Amino acid sequence: MKLATFKGGVHPDEGKKFTKDKPVQTYLPKGDLVFPVSQGIGAPSKPIVNKGDQVLMGQRIAEAGGFVSANIVSSVSGTVKAIEPRMTMSGMKVMSIVIENDGKYTPIPGLGQYRNYEEMTKQEIIEEVKSAGIVGLGGAGFPTHVKLMPKDPDAIDYIIVNGAECEPYLTSDYRSMLETPEKIVGGLKVMLKLFDNAKGVIAIEENKPTGIANLQELVKNEPRIEVVPLKTKYPQGGERNIIYAVTGRKINSTKLPADAGCIVDNVDTVIAIHMAVSETTPLMRRIFTVSGTGVNAPSNYNVKIGTSYAELIEASGGLKDGTQKVISGGPMMGFALTELDIPVVKTSSALTCMLEDEAAKYEETACIRCGRCVQACPSHLVPVKMMDAAQKHDMERFTALHGMECYECGSCTFACPARRPLTQAFKMMRQAVMAERRKKG
Repeated sequence: MKLATFKGGVHPDEGKKFTKDKPVQTYLPKGDLVFPVSQGIGAPSKPIVNKGDQVLMGQRIAEAGGFVSANIVSSVSGTVKAIEPRMTMSGMKVMSIVIENDGKYTPIPGLGQYRNYEEMTKQEIIEEVKSAGIVGLGGAGFPTHVKLMPKDPDAIDYIIVNGAECEPYLTSDYRSMLETPEKIVGGLKVMLKLFDNAKGVIAIEENKPTGIANLQELVKNEPRIEVVPLKTKYPQGGERNIIYAVTGRKINSTKLPADAGCIVDNVDTVIAIHMAVSETTPLMRRIFTVSGTGVNAPSNYNVKIGTSYAELIEASGGLKDGTQKVISGGPMMGFALTELDIPVVKTSSALTCMLEDEAAKYEETACIRCGRCVQACPSHLVPVKMMDAAQKHDMERFTALHGMECYECGSCTFACPARRPLTQAFKMMRQAVMAERRKKG
């Protein structure tokens, strides 16, 4: 059988062996919970609690600050200890609501009650997703209720559940496919109720055969849902790549998936939709992987949003002596951390702990014009020329080379034998171009 895929990409060491067979364990936080008001794309949320307030688990503590924004819900019961700037995984301090956990986890009334989505209107479903504060949990954190309201719902003919999980070391989505596959299907069925002409596709890389088999069995009598195996390749889970692999349709940075008739959400986002709509439970938790050569007991956790990274490292047996790098996320698109007193937020997925800093082993050398970066680029760009423009800070040429189509996946940097920091340079140039555009209005 020919596997669905895209042109380009790379094959880094998967690193899945550390945690793919580790069942998800529930971790209850010991210290304070920290909720930054900015946890995704869009306007920061606005706190609606004050220092000294008592809050319940499931209670809204900040409301959306605009159309493209999302509510924030407390994952514990306790007392609002402070509203102050706290460090986040981006390396910047963000205004945050700090809650002292009382350890009782007293819920708001009705939390967790079953609800039949089939008896709800489309608008009621969207309102529940909005109320729950759900954002995209596999990427930049775009508010999910906005994604579920395209200009022309009748033009949507594919709802794609992104089960690629192509980022090395991460296994949280895979464990969800093994342990709670019915919630994935349940969330997809909720989404299909919103789009009358759509077909549901659960797309999973071939290196997850048990996950594929589990979901195929669950949807065998579902005429509107299909499981599509994908070729194992990075970045197969990129939104543009998975759309092309499943449908053959292409989009660029000027278009949304809806322009190609698609809605794409990752596995955990779809589970969050099921929980919000069918289980009356807002977004309060992440399925989270702690992995890598630098941690003593790699594990998968069901962790409450707001929990400190430092606690999760401790729960995983601590760092090994000599660990050189801890990354929020995976090694391809994650952020290297300078400290661990940082909270789990909606877009957190993993901590990757490296005993050796692979990048530090090699010195950058001159480009040898081998073309490997061009072959690897899933956006079909020419990184070698883009790098020349970036080094000269030539924004006009960088833009002319379609540099703004880069989505910073890291494939070019991985493929480069000269160890040139291509992705980092493109990230800085893209930020500079966007800043210049904002300045010009």
